[in-house]
Amino acid sequence: MDATERVSPAGTVPVAAGPAGAVRRGGRVAGLALACHPGPALAVTALACALALGSGLGPRSALVTAAVLAGQLSVGWCNDAYDARRDARAGRRGKPASDGTVGAGAVWLAATVALAVCVPLSLACGALAGTVHLAAVAAAWLYNLRLKATALSWLPYVAGFGALPAAVALSLPGGPAPRWWTVAAGALLGFSAHLGDTLPDIAVDRAAGIRGLPHRLGDTGTRLLLPLPLLGATAVLALGPPGPVGPGGAAALVLAGAAALVGPALGRRWRKAALAGAVAVAAVDLALLLVRGVTAG
Repeated sequence: MDATERVSPAGTVPVAAGPAGAVRRGGRVAGLALACHPGPALAVTALACALALGSGLGPRSALVTAAVLAGQLSVGWCNDAYDARRDARAGRRGKPASDGTVGAGAVWLAATVALAVCVPLSLACGALAGTVHLAAVAAAWLYNLRLKATALSWLPYVAGFGALPAAVALSLPGGPAPRWWTVAAGALLGFSAHLGDTLPDIAVDRAAGIRGLPHRLGDTGTRLLLPLPLLGATAVLALGPPGPVGPGGAAALVLAGAAALVGPALGRRWRKAALAGAVAVAAVDLALLLVRGVTAG
């Protein structure tokens, strides 16, 4: 075996050359960073930050952003640590807790610390706002620990994304109620995020024993279903508020419709096309949401 490789439960994993201690430390830090699922964690945090700034929270937007980031880190680390043995058995790559890059115990510790930090940060946004956000984080942990492999795998995504605009609205002075269409649109985007994120990995997940809703629907069924909640989210934001739709709402419907349909259609050529389409629709919806506002008028 080459000196720059080591054996892990999933096989031989190349690591950067250098002094043994430096390699271990660098590998662990990088592995811990990767184990938090940085892409989704940063995307959800950026969404929360944009909503907070767009709602007029001002400097308190940093507090909301920090609370959401801590929650997302805890969820990502919990996911990798809990799935470590299953991922190792399935030979999944890019999973630091299962390929030996970082120990599952260290990832569990990071998840616990992040969750402990999330609690006071969330409650500092307001008792009700903090409770709503912590309920969303709890739902995400429940997904990791139990619901991921069941037909209810979609439920934590719906609850979590629906809670995000609600928590932001409740963080405003006076804790105004969120508009119903913002919560409904968030829930629909959460459902589509679950479908789009799972779609490329359905076969691998099945081999690991995961039987969530997308796995039960199969590749074709998930592709056919995915555009519906994406279009539904945009329609709710465009048609939900009183008054005429307006040119902005009409343009959002056209753009979201195109992205929602093209993404899944290209999925067989580009593995992440469906998820990219979902992200594009989410960006359109975010712009529309910022124009409409997240609190009751």
